[in-house]
Amino acid sequence: MKKGSKVAIVGCSNGQPRGNREKLDRLNSALSELGLIPVFGNCIYEKESVFGGTGEERANVLMNFFRDREIKAIFDISGGDIANEVLPCLDYDEIAKSDAVFWGYSDLTTVINAIFSKAGKKSVLYQVRNLISKDAPEQTANFSVTLFQRAPDLFSFHYEMIQKESMKGILVGGNIRCLLKLAGTEYWPDMHGKILLLESLGGLVPQMTTYLNQLKQIGVFDQINGILLGTFTKMEEEKAVPSMVELVKRYAGIELPIARTDEIGHRTNAKGIVIGQEMEFK
Repeated sequence: MKKGSKVAIVGCSNGQPRGNREKLDRLNSALSELGLIPVFGNCIYEKESVFGGTGEERANVLMNFFRDREIKAIFDISGGDIANEVLPCLDYDEIAKSDAVFWGYSDLTTVINAIFSKAGKKSVLYQVRNLISKDAPEQTANFSVTLFQRAPDLFSFHYEMIQKESMKGILVGGNIRCLLKLAGTEYWPDMHGKILLLESLGGLVPQMTTYLNQLKQIGVFDQINGILLGTFTKMEEEKAVPSMVELVKRYAGIELPIARTDEIGHRTNAKGIVIGQEMEFK
């Protein structure tokens, strides 16, 4: 991407409270100072309850940016619960043709994996609001050098293999709760031969047990080549027992390769990762 490029700001999930306007003004300034031209969509803020617009309206905003050849990246700054409402309203053939790359995290796991499943297109699991977080200096430096110089800084993260010695495959997944909204739908990614990324903000042992058993019962652990565990914020804050690593080993089995990183997830120092990209861990 070049300086002077236009980038879009959208909200496919819960609308932003009006009180967040100052934060988004700061995000606008941060992106502008990097030499980008931010263009905000029309469905950013709450209009009725958590809705920034209907599912169709939010999808139309997103599609208009995918069709705009001047837009080089689309940053979704939302999160919450309702992003999957836009999925039936998206034109995946048009998305496949677009040069714009979608960025988002958390509930946008639904959109990112649907884009991969239906359009065969890569997206980035990353929250651009990290640029105005307490870790803004480091995030801005990594973001800038990656965007403008194609350096790996934003996507380079430390990890350790905690079961088996290596794994390789195309990466899918993201937030475990939100990913499972796609189960049983046409937007669910083909898991065969994939590396499954799992992370979470909320949830403790009961919730994680539910999610992992659902993944097991729909055959995911028999299909994938391995699991990459990001951060599980609430589990880690509460020092939950069993830990997420122990739960994953319990339900995924002892033969599946597993890697773990503290640098992918909901923390403000989180790195980005590309969903739909082949990766190797060893």
